[in-house]
Amino acid sequence: MSKNIPEVTLGIIAVSRDCFVRSLSENRRSKVAAACAQKGIAVFEARTTVENETDMLKSVEEVKKAGCNALLVFLGNFGPETPETLIAEYFDGPVMYAAAAEETGQDLIDGRGDAYCGMLNCSYNLGLRRIKAVIPEYPVGTAGDIACMVEDFIPVARALLGLARLKIITFGPRPQDFFACNAPIKGLYDLGVEIEENSELDLLAAYRKHAEDPRIAGTVQDMAAELGADGNQYPGLLPKLAQFELTLLDWAEGHKGARNYVAFANKCWPAFPSEFGFVPCYVNSRLASRGIPVGCEVDIYGALSEYIGACVSDDAVTLLDINNSVPADIYNSDILGKYSYSPQDVFMGFHCGNTPLCKLRKEKNTAVKYQLIMNRTVENGKNPPDLTRGTLEGDIAAGDITFFRLHGNTDGSLQAYIAQGEVLPPSTRSFGGIGIFAVPEMGRFYRHVLIAKRYPHHGAVAFGKFGKALFTVFGYLGVPDIAFNRPKGMLYPTENPFA
Repeated sequence: MSKNIPEVTLGIIAVSRDCFVRSLSENRRSKVAAACAQKGIAVFEARTTVENETDMLKSVEEVKKAGCNALLVFLGNFGPETPETLIAEYFDGPVMYAAAAEETGQDLIDGRGDAYCGMLNCSYNLGLRRIKAVIPEYPVGTAGDIACMVEDFIPVARALLGLARLKIITFGPRPQDFFACNAPIKGLYDLGVEIEENSELDLLAAYRKHAEDPRIAGTVQDMAAELGADGNQYPGLLPKLAQFELTLLDWAEGHKGARNYVAFANKCWPAFPSEFGFVPCYVNSRLASRGIPVGCEVDIYGALSEYIGACVSDDAVTLLDINNSVPADIYNSDILGKYSYSPQDVFMGFHCGNTPLCKLRKEKNTAVKYQLIMNRTVENGKNPPDLTRGTLEGDIAAGDITFFRLHGNTDGSLQAYIAQGEVLPPSTRSFGGIGIFAVPEMGRFYRHVLIAKRYPHHGAVAFGKFGKALFTVFGYLGVPDIAFNRPKGMLYPTENPFA
């Protein structure tokens, strides 16, 4: 399957108000492009400087012909608010606006651009026209400053481009009593995301048709090489898993339709192990490592969140339960005095085995194993297991993370949360793909965001600190409620000030 995350090709268009010196904006544009190049960011410079609507049409055509799919509109001076905002209307892709700071007190006659003032008019006109655009936190700066803004814009643009061409493919309804996976479709359409819903029987029929697929042997070999001798505990299971992986990849390729990118949200219990003869977790982990997330338990908004995280981070992501508290003995022996987290700041994030191998610790206990909980119900605790094999288990590697979710409520409205933290090094002493997560003021966040706003237990995890980009993406998408883990002293609306 072709790459499932878009590549950003960035263009820059300079604008100039006709009563200002046009060369000032053009020279500043070239300095921005040079500063981007120093950061290793390729930027196509449109040679048409926009002073009027005719220039606007010409410049947009220029960047389109150059293959640009994201754009910086640069106010090198005050700028003409009508044509500069129409650029975003006529350009098919995410657009960021930024303005030039004055460069020296030695040249404030012909060298003064007044872009600080012009940015206000630009923003006002964007609002009048209801045109979406990315405006940085402080959108005025030197060439070096704006190159940093561009650096921040690229992962945002990647996510917006991906969402605009995304189809989420599902198999099966959510499991019984699993309201966490409720997914009102209207919110997806509001975001521009397409959805294709299928039966588990459709997946089973497609899987059976791949029984003699000649590619199975090569996929088995790839799986064995990835797992290594210690991780490949069930070599005889790999042909089934390989057959399933090829089934999903072929379905994605054959069902993208008018879209370019795909994410899955698949049912994986209770009937799956009995009918397929395994659990799909390891295969899900392998797809996630390639930028094709698979939402467990038909969690459509979980899959959507994962895909956004994959685009923003340009890396593998996972979906985890915000699962259980850290026992006091583990906290006292492994965390207290070593990290600046209270017992309420830490929790265990867990799922059966869908986290990619590249995000697990390189230890001997990281391996394809069996789903303990399903083994109790499907196989009556049978040991050695059979039908419930296929998880990828191990402790999640220590490092920075962002826990987040874009969620559709039952009334169709959208809300989101973002919490940055880290996975701590101590061992979990447990099963599944699991880690000890630490988020500052997690206890308050848990009560006054996750519980108060009725979020489900699934959260997407990006491996690194990506809160800034995610907040920009969610804001651009028009999500009205974006929550975060508030620092101590900053109360939530529902928090009791006397507690």
